[in-house]
Amino acid sequence: MISERRLAILNLIIEHYLLTGEPMGSKTLCQLLPYSVSSATIRNEMAYLSELGYLEQRHTSGGRVPSKASYRYYVDSLMVPRDISNYDKQKISEALSVNSGDPERLLADAARLLAQYTHCIGFCCAIEDPLDCIQGVDLIPAGNSKAMLVMLTVGSKIKSSLINISCPIDDEFRFLFYEVMNRLFIGTPLTEVNLALVQRSVLIARERVFDLLPVLTSLCSLCSEASQSKLILENETNLLSHDELGSDVYKVLSFLADKEKMIEFSKLFANTNINRTIFIGDENPLFEMKNTSTIISKFTYGNNQTATLGIIGSMRIDYKRIIPCVEYIFNTVDSLLSKGGTK
Repeated sequence: MISERRLAILNLIIEHYLLTGEPMGSKTLCQLLPYSVSSATIRNEMAYLSELGYLEQRHTSGGRVPSKASYRYYVDSLMVPRDISNYDKQKISEALSVNSGDPERLLADAARLLAQYTHCIGFCCAIEDPLDCIQGVDLIPAGNSKAMLVMLTVGSKIKSSLINISCPIDDEFRFLFYEVMNRLFIGTPLTEVNLALVQRSVLIARERVFDLLPVLTSLCSLCSEASQSKLILENETNLLSHDELGSDVYKVLSFLADKEKMIEFSKLFANTNINRTIFIGDENPLFEMKNTSTIISKFTYGNNQTATLGIIGSMRIDYKRIIPCVEYIFNTVDSLLSKGGTK
């Protein structure tokens, strides 16, 4: 068990390092502690904390800095979270309510807010669902031989495309369009919408199949897009200001440039029994992220759709300010997703 004095020393060293990036020596600690203690006693206490693995000394004559293990102890046992202002809560809620009916846009908005409020990288990943189907399709005339094709999936994904149509979009054309949709496409899994299915529309549309072809090929493209996992990274350049990462920042950014790796990480996390967590340093299962802190949450919404949302920063982030802010955004997103469908 760590004594109260040792905990106070450890807390001061961690918070000083999080703020300044500089080690702390015994003389500075003497001035900050609320009671009188000699420098020799403090050095002994620091040596004890180093033996426990909570402090490191980079130079023989230098002060102490936190170890990776101490960040975990700080977050779990020492940190006093800083409350979010009512103003920030209102701004976050207003920003997230704009696209509350569209889960993918809502998640993208949340990733953008996370990056803005934490000065880290914000990310979100809508994970593919092989069972997701077309729920509805509509064709909206847009003038000048153009139309907007809009598709909604059972998993609450909304996709649209502006297409060119050479024939008039009259009642006859729209009737034919909806007949083909209802007989061949509505209720069909996204992964099964392909050229073979388009060819079957000849049996319904007959000689007018060529008029429908731009619509059908566009629908195939929308289904292909909606059937895949989608990763969004926000403000990767924020990481350049995290001095603690040093040259490792380029390794992290190179890793994130290959989005498939981050998508796989999101899939693996979504399949665990953990809803929210923070990976600090070596706790991160991704080797390239061993010098970062990653806060991540998973969400289930609609027809059992899953997504992840979170931030990536250095280990020297302002945990007591950032964690409450991230939690508030997570909770707001969770609430809005719950209102959009059965969880």
